[in-house]
Amino acid sequence: MYWSSLLLTAAAALVPGAHGAATLRFSCSQLVVDRLDPLVNPGVIPSPHLHQVVGGNSFNVTMDPSVDISTTSTCTSCTPTEDFSNYWTGVLFFRARNGTFKRVNTMGNGLGFSQANGGQTVYYLSSGKVTAFKPGFRMTVGDPTFRTAAQLNAKYRYMTYTCLATDMTRSGATTNFPKGTCAAGIMVSIRFPTCWDGVNLDSPDHQSHIAYPAGAGCPATHPVSIPQVFYETYWDTRPFNDKSQWPADGSQPFVWSFGDATGYGIHGDYVFGWKGDALQRAMDANCNSDLFSNAINCPTLKTQTLQQANTCTTKRMVHEDLDGWLKELPGGMQVM
Repeated sequence: MYWSSLLLTAAAALVPGAHGAATLRFSCSQLVVDRLDPLVNPGVIPSPHLHQVVGGNSFNVTMDPSVDISTTSTCTSCTPTEDFSNYWTGVLFFRARNGTFKRVNTMGNGLGFSQANGGQTVYYLSSGKVTAFKPGFRMTVGDPTFRTAAQLNAKYRYMTYTCLATDMTRSGATTNFPKGTCAAGIMVSIRFPTCWDGVNLDSPDHQSHIAYPAGAGCPATHPVSIPQVFYETYWDTRPFNDKSQWPADGSQPFVWSFGDATGYGIHGDYVFGWKGDALQRAMDANCNSDLFSNAINCPTLKTQTLQQANTCTTKRMVHEDLDGWLKELPGGMQVM
């Protein structure tokens, strides 16, 4: 009952309302790891830093907001087959004592999705009536330039790292990279705001059209309650637990692909792509995940197996070494 209670508590705490709770949780296998960012750097190839991406296979260097991506994707790496959204984050790297870098792989969430080919777990949470996103909706959360706790905490909520002792670990979260070795990897959690201005599907900074709740409800400037989008990514840091390879001063060795060695630059990107009214139906039905099998308990949605989701991938558009030991981060991003 612990896991179910945790999800319900999280939903109730973060989204205003009192008309039932949705805790839709599912796996999205790795679609591609590539230096593209059609939201922040549309049309730029390569983008400044590397991303790991899941969701629909229409992900591209440019994604026209006037085009409904649920009509252009032919497969999705997520288990709900009507979800062609794209979800992406930066990529984690290990920086060895000799100054070289090695990309850290994602792995399937050990709580039910260990057979997934990397990627991340995606949640849509609510504790009351919410309005699902519209075609063309997109948003980001976090700021890759942040390097202090004060910067992060002043602007964003619920962006954390969990040093996994086991797959079940759900305590001890921090806003910075864990300082010691993590026996089962590092889980990165990214939660988006839950209030929308009700008008704009995007904004110049990709964030001003959304906001966090104010007190018991959404602020007057952003009066529409939306589902909380929430990512959990398991990074397989286990191959790098040999401290003799860590920096000589004993500092933690991980760095984001955008050059952040503190962890405070944590951020995520989202482009909505559910087909038709599928997400609204799921939220209205208070859909959730089965406590024991982790299957989606939502008759209104169509789903596929993890094995089927694993087959939806795209080829990298930027051809560069992402698998060997590198002298610098992709794009020459400086660690700072």
